[in-house]
Amino acid sequence: MPGVMELLAENLKKNRRKCGFSQEKLAEAAGVSTHYVSMIEIKRSFPKSKVIERLAAALNIEVHELFLAPQAPANELEKLRLSIISDMKEIISESVITSVATAVEQAFDKKGKEKIKGKK
Repeated sequence: MPGVMELLAENLKKNRRKCGFSQEKLAEAAGVSTHYVSMIEIKRSFPKSKVIERLAAALNIEVHELFLAPQAPANELEKLRLSIISDMKEIISESVITSVATAVEQAFDKKGKEKIKGKK
C-alpha cells in the first residue's frame, strides 16, 4: 500500500487533471507557487495542513479525497482473471478426466469383446 506522500501526490495530480487544471492554474487557485505544486506531485515536498485544505478547495473536493487509496481496477481484474483461470482449469480437468475414463472404459470393453470373439 502506498504511503501518505504517495497517495497525496497521485490524488493531487489525478484530481488536478480531472478538473482540467495545469499545475500553474492549481497553484494560483490555492495560493502557492507552481514549483510547490510540482514538488508535491513528484513526492519531494509534503504540504502543511492549511495548504492541503486550500488545494482541496481549489479542486472542489474534500480533504480526505486527497488521501484515498485507489481501488486499482487492474488488481481487481487480475484477481478475477486468476479466479476464472482456476475455475476453467478445474472444469477442464474434470472434463478431461471424464473423457479419459470413458475412453479407457471403451477401450477395455472393445478389447474384452475382441478377446471373447477370438476364443469362440
